[in-house]
Formats: sequence, C-alpha cells, structure tokens
Amino acid sequence: MAIDRDLRAAIAVTRFGLGARAGEIEAARADPEGWLTGQVRPGGADQPQPGGPTAAQRFAEFRDYAQERREEKAEGGIQKGDKADPVRMAARLLRDDTGADFLARVQLAATTDAGFRERWALFWCNHFTVSATKLVTATLIGPFEQEAIRPNVFGRFQDLLIASSTHPAMLIYLDQAQSIGPDSLAAGRMARGGKAGGLNENLAREIMELHTVGVDAGYSQADVTEFARAMTGFSVGGPRMAPDQVGRFMFREAAHQPGARTIMGRRYGQDGQAQALAVMKDLAASPHTAHHLATKLAAHFVADDPPPALVERLKRNYLDTHGDLAALARTLVAAPEAWAPEARKFKTPYEFMVSGWRAAGTTPQDLKGVAPILNGMGQKVFSAPSPKGWPDETAIWCAPDAIIKRMAWSEGFAAGAVAGRDPSQLARDALGARLTPLVAQAVARAETRPEGLAILLMSPEFQRR
Repeated sequence: MAIDRDLRAAIAVTRFGLGARAGEIEAARADPEGWLTGQVRPGGADQPQPGGPTAAQRFAEFRDYAQERREEKAEGGIQKGDKADPVRMAARLLRDDTGADFLARVQLAATTDAGFRERWALFWCNHFTVSATKLVTATLIGPFEQEAIRPNVFGRFQDLLIASSTHPAMLIYLDQAQSIGPDSLAAGRMARGGKAGGLNENLAREIMELHTVGVDAGYSQADVTEFARAMTGFSVGGPRMAPDQVGRFMFREAAHQPGARTIMGRRYGQDGQAQALAVMKDLAASPHTAHHLATKLAAHFVADDPPPALVERLKRNYLDTHGDLAALARTLVAAPEAWAPEARKFKTPYEFMVSGWRAAGTTPQDLKGVAPILNGMGQKVFSAPSPKGWPDETAIWCAPDAIIKRMAWSEGFAAGAVAGRDPSQLARDALGARLTPLVAQAVARAETRPEGLAILLMSPEFQRR
C-alpha cells in the first residue's frame, strides 16, 4: 500500500527513531528514507560521554572499594553511618558511576538529531544485555555500551559479538572470568591447594541461545559444554596484574581446557584463545543466527508478530553481506513492510519517557526525575531481569496498572513542561500526519494547556510507534 510523504516522514521519525522533536518530521519530509539511511555511519553510534571513564578505570575503582571493605573487616568492622560505611560507599558508586552513565544516555536520547541511529544502538545494547545484578557490573554497564557496543553497531556482527563477549562487563556478569577447564593447569594447582574451581557455562549458553543461533538451532547441551570449555581462559586482569592489564580482557592460558572441541558438528583444533574465537566467527556466520537476528529486528521495529517476508529479506541480506550491520539497517529502512501505516509497537517505559521529553523539547537534568519513574513503570535503570534483556512485546507493557502509572507521570510532567506553549502545536510537531482528528480535537478542547499535553502523551497514537 502506497502512503504519502507526510505520513512516511512521521513514521520515519516516530517508528524508526525515538519520537519527534519540533521541526524534525518536517526535516524528514523531503526524503524520509534518505533521512534515515543518512544516520548510518561507519564510526558507529554516538557516545553519551565522549572520553568518559573506561571499564578498566571503573574496575580499578571498584577493586579499591572492595579492598577497603576487606581491610575494614579485618580491623573489626565499622559502625553504620561512619564515613566509610560500605553501604554508603556502594551507594556513592551507584550514584556517581551508574547513575551518571544512565543520565548521560537519557540526555543523548532526548536531544539527538539522529534518533534512528540511537534506537539501533539501544537495540544492540539490549541484545547483548549486561544487567546491574552485581555492584561491579552496575558500574561497568556504561563503559560496556560505549566500548563494546556503540562503536560496532554498523560494522560486522562477528566483531560486535566478539567485542561484547570479551568485554570485562560481560565476562563478570555471566561468571566467565572464573571459569576453569577441568583438565587445565590452573585446575590442577587449585586441587593440590585444596581449592575448588570449575567450568562455568553461563556465557557460552547465552551466546548460543540469545546472541547468535537461538534456542531453535538444534544444538545440544554437549555443544554448550564444549563451547564453555573452548572459552575457558577468557578472563579479566585482577589487582595482581600489571597496571595496564587490570580491568581489561586477558586470556589465562593456564585456565584453558586443552584439546580439540566439536561444536554443532564442526571440529575446532585451535589452541588457546583462537579456539573460542573460531567458534564465535562460525556462530556469527550461521544461517540460524541470520534468522534469529532478522526476527528480533523485525519484531522490534515493526510488529510483535513480524511479517515473514520482512524476516526473510533481512536474513538474506545478513547472509549475502556476511553480517554487515550497516547494510542490514539500510535493508530494514528500504523494506515496505516497515512503513505500514498501522502503528503496531507499544513503547516501553524508556521509549515513552524519551519520546515525551523530545515532544516537549525538554531534557532531564538529574536522575531523580528519571530513575524512580522508570522503576515504578517496571523498567529499572540498567537492570534487565535476565540476560535476555528487556522485552518489547505489547502485552508486557500495556497492563492497566502500567497505563495508570504512565498517566500519573504524564500529568506531572505536562504541568512543568508545557511552559505556556500551545499543546495543539506540540501535537502536530510530535505526530505529524499520524495525528488523528479525534486526538487533535481532544487536545484542542482541553481545559488547560498541561491537560492538553497530557492527553497527547496518553493518546494511542503517541503510545504506539
């Protein structure tokens, strides 16, 4: 079905992007598709904190904190409320590190003029989830996204896979850093010293199930175990290492399980680190991975139940280009199914709030106005419930209680955001040709300007993309 340029411009900004700022739909009108593909660039996505702290610096900071706690315990502990209270110290790390990282990410989303580029980056951040289930991983999520994900979102998928799988945040989050081959030199030394240590399959399992081929690819538990053995030795430099190795990826040869591996019918005879890297490259090239990623992308951008023709088109492009993510993004933009007039995706709480800030032309200045609201809506800051990441299916986010919380936020936000402006103009800027006469009339007839903006934010046209 052909749609006019006004509607295509509105879809480009509100579906592919993060919501429209004033004048953005008009800017996309001349060439909506070109406006989107122009945001695809070899250098990757934008950085919320250019030149910000690295994972190695954060890791060293956390190790200093942990060392202080050990020393305090050895000295008989400290009293609650003391300056060095570990609870207060942990809160400081979360506020100064994790909170600052998330606020910078939110501020970028609220102000960027490349909403598609940011949405694309956020998709991959969620695909390779690291969650704040541990204090150390909480402080590393920001650097993980900036170092492993954002630079690689328009490169080759295998590079993105390897970068994420070897980053300290992922290695710690999924307990890979301590995984030891049962027949390795390290295992022998530990056994002689009366210490326990062993194989951990978490990262190997999630790479196969979530990051690459998917649960329906036909692999077995034996394949997962063999891959985990191949990955032994992938670790993080600790405090006893040279300063330039602390908090960085390192391969511990002594912890690696020796011998050849057979995974999904393919033999890997490489030694050391090269063995797991070879497995990852083959997983990245698999048709199963192409199908898994194509399905996820189509479901994220178009519909919970994605059109099979779109999935097949994305899969074919992935295989033809050997996992070129820039080409995949352009193929998505060119797909007619992605431009269907019906808005079938329901915004997550994060997407909803970001699009609200963009519509009002505001930017949150501190985390106090962000974190409690997101937490209440069920999307706690940097805390996806599992390695699978945040779901974006409509049924997850549109329960009655969730809608009431969105309404409460909309009313409070509108009271301070409208600032004497015409809510009808805000509605036209935010939705363009997607604004229906019914919603336009409701906004125009609101008793107050804040009420008009709240009606816009809670309209089905704004809630969906």
